Amino acid sequence: MGDDVRPEPGATAAVPLGSEGSRASTGSASSSPLLVERRDDRVIATLNRPEKRNAIDQATIDALHLLCAELEAIPRTLILAGAGGVFASGADIAELRERRADDARAGINANAFVRLALLPMPVIAALDGYALGGGAELAYAADIRIATPALKIGNPETGLGIIAAAGASWRLKEIVGDARAIELLLTGRTVTAAEALEIGLVSELHPADELLAAAHVIADRIARNDRAATIATKRVFRAPRDAHPAVDLEEQAVLFESPEKFRRMTEFLERKQK
Repeated sequence: MGDDVRPEPGATAAVPLGSEGSRASTGSASSSPLLVERRDDRVIATLNRPEKRNAIDQATIDALHLLCAELEAIPRTLILAGAGGVFASGADIAELRERRADDARAGINANAFVRLALLPMPVIAALDGYALGGGAELAYAADIRIATPALKIGNPETGLGIIAAAGASWRLKEIVGDARAIELLLTGRTVTAAEALEIGLVSELHPADELLAAAHVIADRIARNDRAATIATKRVFRAPRDAHPAVDLEEQAVLFESPEKFRRMTEFLERKQK
């Protein structure tokens, strides 16, 4: 992962988001906070501040917004990873220390992570090493999380005199339940990979050299399904509880008229007859 990404046939090379051909420049590939490899059905984005353990700074947030704009316009599955054996060690504390009340109300990180969570197609977070603070909250915004045995994930914000305000306070309990989430948030303790798997915070563990390949296996499985049905499934899953079942039925009504539904069901029935 990182600068040495080698694209497979049909893929484009990993390039800094905002490089030549994009809307804004974020510098050379080696200095860009986010490396992006684009394929027809997916995008692989690698957090790329290894010297800072991929701490999330304003440049990273800006790059994530650019990427979200791209994936809102041309929906594809997103695989999100980190360079240098680390996902993201947290928000950049040097920047965070200088932020004041107006910055908190602006929701700099929170709004970027909300936008990521609302992308039309699935987001897969491939977690290695540290995923702490804002890094953990970025992971929580993904639809699917897989990890290596080296994962250490948690929210130590209260130890720094702040709260986990970029998604942990509401997303974590949706993932692991109220009792576990409040214990983790109040103690600020770090969760190991084994515990993360046990409590459902991640769904799979893989050796570091197999992690990205495992993420691609999931993306491949998603790609075999109907794109419109995948988007609809994510949309109804993210809908508030009081929107069900109406939101499900409306999405299903659209899909019931889809030519792809008739094609896939016809193929299924023909296979059953053989």
